[in-house]
Amino acid sequence: MADDRTGIEASKVPEITLAFWGIKIVATTLGEVGGNAVTLTLGLGYLVGTLIFATFLAVAVAAQIKAKRFHPSLYWAVITATTLAGTTMVDLFDRSLGIGYLGGSLSLLALVLGSLGLWYRSEGTVAVETVSTPKVECFYWLTIMFSQTLGTALGDWMADDTPLGYNGSALLIAAALSITAGLYFFTKTSRTALFWAAFILTRPLGATVANSLDKPAAQGGLGISDLTISAVLAALMVVCVLVVPQRAGHHPASA
Repeated sequence: MADDRTGIEASKVPEITLAFWGIKIVATTLGEVGGNAVTLTLGLGYLVGTLIFATFLAVAVAAQIKAKRFHPSLYWAVITATTLAGTTMVDLFDRSLGIGYLGGSLSLLALVLGSLGLWYRSEGTVAVETVSTPKVECFYWLTIMFSQTLGTALGDWMADDTPLGYNGSALLIAAALSITAGLYFFTKTSRTALFWAAFILTRPLGATVANSLDKPAAQGGLGISDLTISAVLAALMVVCVLVVPQRAGHHPASA
């Protein structure tokens, strides 16, 4: 979809701003507590939870790819669906199938790198500004799904299998994000590489923050109900999407 600037066409994803990252963190936190609410609090289990959210994700992605332009509500519905499905999928594979958080993290890292490699080989770039065709969108959402799931596994591994715990993990991830931001503002490091690094890191940040809220006090959390937190975060997501100004990113039409 072209705009008024010669040689420029609109992307199907939002412009990457501070607001984008803020909404992304809310969505990832919602994905963690929402997934837990369905699988644990409601007692449906990891397999049923994964099937529910995978179906929601498939429908949302199909609608997103079919859309002719950027729709904030649709885009963030897909992002939220990837965080929900990522949470239940990681729990299913790491816990039910016994792969473990570290094994799951390494496997998912390989999938993220493989997806980016195939995308780059096909298009010559993995920049999000070029997401304007169904083919590139498929690469984009596949990479998003793998990166969200990787972030979940990484956050669980740090919080449960290292001495950091939930709060220590959140602080470490926040520090890593601060370094990433510093590289963005003060160096010429690849913006595309920094985007994907930040996108992956914001997922375990949301997961560890969520765990700090819903885990029992004996485990370092506040013991708030998953259902309560999910309702609050869902309402916050709706407000953010409706109130925060967003527009589609742009890229050269020849990209």
